[in-house]
Amino acid sequence: MIPEHSEVVVAGGGPCGLMLANELGRRGVSVLLVDEKPTTAFNPQANATQARTMEHYRRLGFANEIRQQGLPAEYPTDIAYFTRYAGYELARFRLPSAREATHVVKTLSGSWSAAELPHRVSQKYVETVLRRQAEALPGVHVHYGWRLVDFTQERSGVRATIQSAATGERRTVTGAYMVGADGPRSMVRDRLGFSYAGETGVSRDFMGGRMCAVYLRAPTFYDVVRNQPAWMYVTFNRDRRTFMAAVDGKGEFAFHTQLRPGEDESAITDDMARDMFFRAAGAEMEVEILARGTWTAGHALVSSGFQQGRVFLGGDAAHLFTPAGGLGYNTAIEDAVNLGWKLAAVLRGQGGPDLLASYTLERQPLARRNTAYARQFADSLGNRSAPDVIEAASPEGEEARREAGVYFEAHARREFNIPGVTFGGRYDGSPIIVPDGTKPPADSANVYVPTACPGGRAPHVWMPDGRSLYDLFGFEWTLLQFDPAADTSGFARAATELGINLEIVAIDQPSAAELYRAKLALIRPDQIVAWRGETGREASSVLKRATGMAG
Repeated sequence: MIPEHSEVVVAGGGPCGLMLANELGRRGVSVLLVDEKPTTAFNPQANATQARTMEHYRRLGFANEIRQQGLPAEYPTDIAYFTRYAGYELARFRLPSAREATHVVKTLSGSWSAAELPHRVSQKYVETVLRRQAEALPGVHVHYGWRLVDFTQERSGVRATIQSAATGERRTVTGAYMVGADGPRSMVRDRLGFSYAGETGVSRDFMGGRMCAVYLRAPTFYDVVRNQPAWMYVTFNRDRRTFMAAVDGKGEFAFHTQLRPGEDESAITDDMARDMFFRAAGAEMEVEILARGTWTAGHALVSSGFQQGRVFLGGDAAHLFTPAGGLGYNTAIEDAVNLGWKLAAVLRGQGGPDLLASYTLERQPLARRNTAYARQFADSLGNRSAPDVIEAASPEGEEARREAGVYFEAHARREFNIPGVTFGGRYDGSPIIVPDGTKPPADSANVYVPTACPGGRAPHVWMPDGRSLYDLFGFEWTLLQFDPAADTSGFARAATELGINLEIVAIDQPSAAELYRAKLALIRPDQIVAWRGETGREASSVLKRATGMAG
């Protein structure tokens, strides 16, 4: 049954929309999600879940389920560079398998101190879990096969028209708010009068221009290609530049190749796509084409607006990436996390007018930051051209391959060892962050310096009993108490008066206290430090500001 009224109507059933349904549903908010596709993604699409996204899945209780999806637990998640898949290996950046990641994470500190490590898994598997989790929540209604065709804003809410893709039937539904997570060709964005701004149409030797995407099954790949398996395969030659992600570790791959001048994407057949794969592999084998399409690399675009009245944008509707670094899907997840708790707070009378306004102020700069990082990674990979002798069995060829290997080993570290990108996003200047006069460390892609300077991710530490500090946080607001003598009664009293669910957690661990450098720290529902200080004397004003009620 499609409800006539839900508190939030979501257009788009990709990662952003599904994550938003989970965030809202777990807070008792009713949701109607529609997407014109018949079901969740069939094609692999995004293939890398960053550590911060995995921390959010952990917060919602299904990180382990996500980590069990995709590649076998022992499958290498390396990024490897070849002349061709069955040719010379140039460089390899080694990363832990899914099984290793669950153990390694507890041994790390500094830049990689985290509750979760990244997981290499295709979006098709992630969406299946997100959908199942969302549909299990009371009040969440997920309807694929229905698309948003019209909407109007009213004083008390949004009136939307949805249409069945199968029958053409139309229905009118209402909501207090609506979110357009309806992809790069977003009807919601267009209707709001927003447009993308940034960089597009970039031409590179690779990762800039027309790309052919092929989802394929090659059951004998690992027999024919004798190089050690990898998660990501990248070719570097004068003929066929590609990247390819292992999907299931058994022979399914997401293959992407740059189209050369004269190759017409509209004329590509299955046989032509198969031949492109053979040329990249440097060998022929049994191949089944499961799906194929074309897309354009070279985008670094952000919407001119993220909100108008009661309607918001998230995911690809708000920003469009070239998929270097795997940042698009992960940025979309954080959009949903940021917006979800704020919408729920306002709907429950626990947030003021500044709370929803902070969504654009916090997420738009992060989208610009992340698209810029992705552009840098694409430039590093795509602007380097292969020399003519790269595949030659000669001393000149050996030297060319050595030089390429040195370059790609350094490039892989720049693109895939990115704790600064993953954990270092900040909301400085947000009206709901209470600054303390300190300055955060410089933003750097490959280095993350944990800091409790308000506006950034709460520093992480493992507790003596093996639990993550994050596992001690309340689902909504958390006040960390590092000094048992620090008075928390002001926060407890103010939270009760404001109707805010606040968990007060005493932390008796010197290493955690050293990280936070304060007796008290207020943590938002999205694990961002909202405030830190020595006393709770200003608790009421702090909580009012952090929840958007200060005005």
